Amino acid sequence: MAKKKTASLKLEPMDDRVVARRMDAEEKTPGGIILPDAAQEKSMRGEIVAVGPGKLLDNGKRVEPDVKVGDIILMGRYAGTEVTVDEVEYIIMREGDILAKIS
Repeated sequence: MAKKKTASLKLEPMDDRVVARRMDAEEKTPGGIILPDAAQEKSMRGEIVAVGPGKLLDNGKRVEPDVKVGDIILMGRYAGTEVTVDEVEYIIMREGDILAKIS
């Protein structure tokens, strides 16, 4: 039997979509209380790992995205669609779902 070659899966977002990886949730409150895993909320911070080519306008031109790979962003807690690739969780969302860039 021949061995099956597996190619690494690469996510390429379409149009004005971006792929982000959620950053770790806060483990401690501002008052110093350590939160157990079950009490931690989803982090609203993420890092952009892929960016689509931009939104296609009716006249055929594309609007360049305002974010780039490596940007740290704030996103809605339940924004986008969560997908798992190679045991890593990503969120695919529209650029408009991004609340802010953290500089």
